[in-house]
Amino acid sequence: MTIMKHYLTTLIEGKSLTREQTHDIMVNITREQYNEQQIAALLMGIQMHGATVDELLGFRDGLLETGKYIDLGNDANTLDIVGTGGDQKNTFNISTCSAFVIAGAGYKVSKHGNGASTSVSGASNVLMAHGVKFTDDADQLRRSLDEANICYFHAPLFAYGMKFVGPARRALAIPTCFNLLGPLVNPCHPKNSLHGTANQSQLRLYTNIHQKIGDNFGVLTSYDGYDEISLTSGFKFVTNNFEKVFTPKDLGMDYIDPSDIYGGATAEEAKTIFDSVLEGTCTQAQKNVILANAACGISVMNRNLSIEESIAIARESLESGKALECLKKFVEINS
Repeated sequence: MTIMKHYLTTLIEGKSLTREQTHDIMVNITREQYNEQQIAALLMGIQMHGATVDELLGFRDGLLETGKYIDLGNDANTLDIVGTGGDQKNTFNISTCSAFVIAGAGYKVSKHGNGASTSVSGASNVLMAHGVKFTDDADQLRRSLDEANICYFHAPLFAYGMKFVGPARRALAIPTCFNLLGPLVNPCHPKNSLHGTANQSQLRLYTNIHQKIGDNFGVLTSYDGYDEISLTSGFKFVTNNFEKVFTPKDLGMDYIDPSDIYGGATAEEAKTIFDSVLEGTCTQAQKNVILANAACGISVMNRNLSIEESIAIARESLESGKALECLKKFVEINS
């Protein structure tokens, strides 16, 4: 109680917490040393000044320490592709579909995800609609990665600490720093990541976080508020090596309308759109969005490729049916 009072006083005084402090807070939350009101007050205090890099890293440290780690092998050079969510856009499952295109291109993907928060269908929802059963069994996850080029981590099976902050977050009913933590706590600690953010401030925050983590990263945001490449506007893409602004025209693609990437009104509609992309029966706009996002993931994995070369590789994966075969193999292993 006294220690939490100290943390809250620090926030009331307009100061931020250190990485060590938020790490200790997260560990103590999992030990149920604070009540819901204290946790809510803490989250509101951090939200008032905006979470800092060190505050988020400390919570990340605590979540990883108290969660379940999956060892995919020392030579596992994998990519996670996921957005922060919360953009309120209800697009179809762009990052998940892109993940299978990247896998079809021969790159290993260790995707982390959850159910929907602000859309009809999140990554876990669309995979469940295919009959996928989530697992935390390391052997099965490694088999999936070996045979399908992709494995999937359903977040609640690994980040145990999240459930302890759930009641306070639901009571507040506003976004908190924990809305930004999901993409940062992949249980296999992948060497590479492509993270989509919903705005410019989140992009800068994530870039600074990745620079401190020291991994190989890409962070992007569309200028009209999508946490992925939407092709409805230009977008900024930041990696270890560069920071660039692109328009759809730079990718050889047309601007599209938000309705072109709408995710549907039901989970079944979302699945139908998802399948149509991999089966080659989707619209040109839907296809281009997937090619653009997959290409950025491929360019993170292979820094020597230009964006045009990465798009060509993504296109071959999709049009040859290799991406669809990865999905079928993934479903077979995980059903």
